Amino acid sequence: MTVQFLNPEGLLQPQPYHHVSVASGTRHVHVAGQIAWDDDGAVVAPGDLAGQTAQALRNAARGLAGAGATFSDVVRLRFFVTDWVPEKIDAFLAGVEAVATELGIPQPLPPTSLIGVDILNMPEFLVEVEAYAVLD
Repeated sequence: MTVQFLNPEGLLQPQPYHHVSVASGTRHVHVAGQIAWDDDGAVVAPGDLAGQTAQALRNAARGLAGAGATFSDVVRLRFFVTDWVPEKIDAFLAGVEAVATELGIPQPLPPTSLIGVDILNMPEFLVEVEAYAVLD
């Protein structure tokens, strides 16, 4: 699989992510929204956006690995954050940065959306991440 990341002229620069990805490949991997729980179902880092972002990304990495993919195959990320306000960006990015090397998350990120929501499936969870990858 090949992925080309672009930041076309005329779009806001710089960003901590690429605006566009173009992928070729035949297997598409869609990892459902992952939240900050451990393999026993316990909430990880209650009340800590950075800690929950890191754990949600670890869980997304496990989902990708189950399909034979890694973050280097990811062409799109979508985050949902509860009660979003711009002042939360530092904590959110700290969570990403805490696991970027561990999980092989490229920097800048692939095309990424951050969507504010009122609540996730349980009020203890602050962030959820979906990952989309393309494999040959």
